[in-house]
Amino acid sequence: MSLNRSEKEAVISDVTGLAATAQTLVMAEYRGITVADMTKLRSSARSNGVSLSVLKNTLARRAVAGSGFAVVSDLMTGPLIYGFSEDAVAAAKVVADFAKTNDKLVIRGGAYGGKALDINGVKTLASIPTKEVLLAQLLGLMQSPISRTARVLAAIAEKKGAGTAEAAPEAPAEAVAA
Repeated sequence: MSLNRSEKEAVISDVTGLAATAQTLVMAEYRGITVADMTKLRSSARSNGVSLSVLKNTLARRAVAGSGFAVVSDLMTGPLIYGFSEDAVAAAKVVADFAKTNDKLVIRGGAYGGKALDINGVKTLASIPTKEVLLAQLLGLMQSPISRTARVLAAIAEKKGAGTAEAAPEAPAEAVAA
């Protein structure tokens, strides 16, 4: 089914809008994937804020022209699924996780920050923890010195409390004996 000119322009403007707000683009070849598996991938992508699209490569090239994703225009050949995400690692994580369980999905490459990523670059980007996990780790690091100081002070107070509790009964006993 061929698209007419106005439909093509609408697709290009939609993808241009996605590219304008996205930080990451991941491309993967989907040849041989069943409809059920593709539905699972799309569901996973939606729940993670990733926009997955199967596009004609010429339309995708035109849509990303002039953006930071134009660096991967030469990789846009064959049957590709395009994943755009505003979160820097979400698209890479969704596609890489799905590719681990389905060998028919082959990661072709991607782009992040105006730089082209090869397969290993996409997998490395996917291995970075999510923003929420990184914030939790940062908060843990910030709380660590405070909690350590509190534990040390509590141990010192406990030791002093134990030392005065032992000394207190002895003092009256000596006073009585004297």
